Amino acid sequence: MRILPILLCAAALPALVACGSDKTSTDMETGATIVAGGSGKMTLGVNSYLWHAALDTMSFMPLASADPFGGVIITDWYVAPGAPDERLKVTIYIMDRNLRADGLKVVVFRQTRAAGGWSDATPNPDTAHKLEDSILTRARELRLATLNPRA
Repeated sequence: MRILPILLCAAALPALVACGSDKTSTDMETGATIVAGGSGKMTLGVNSYLWHAALDTMSFMPLASADPFGGVIITDWYVAPGAPDERLKVTIYIMDRNLRADGLKVVVFRQTRAAGGWSDATPNPDTAHKLEDSILTRARELRLATLNPRA
């Protein structure tokens, strides 16, 4: 139930930011959200394509925290239905306003259940790489959809 307020806040944020501005747009080259007001332009947070792609890709996991200005998404622990004795937690860092592969970092944490409770375990290194690839692929799709809208 904690995920719903976070998602609602994240969804309402662009609308609230746009309330005090004359114009909101996206820089097509970098994907950064630009708000133009009476005193000039202000670029917000991180690359919007990477941000939305990360949220889309991780939508199956519960969110613990999402900071669009700092570019950090933290999931809560997720237990897959097929592996009840293993859980994963993911932290995503979007470190650039440009749509670049090196502007994204995914860190995966893994725990296994033993008789005494949950204990830390080493995650498969490919998991983080596969998540990064999925996020980057989705971000490219979002950018292409913006550049070539289907009428």
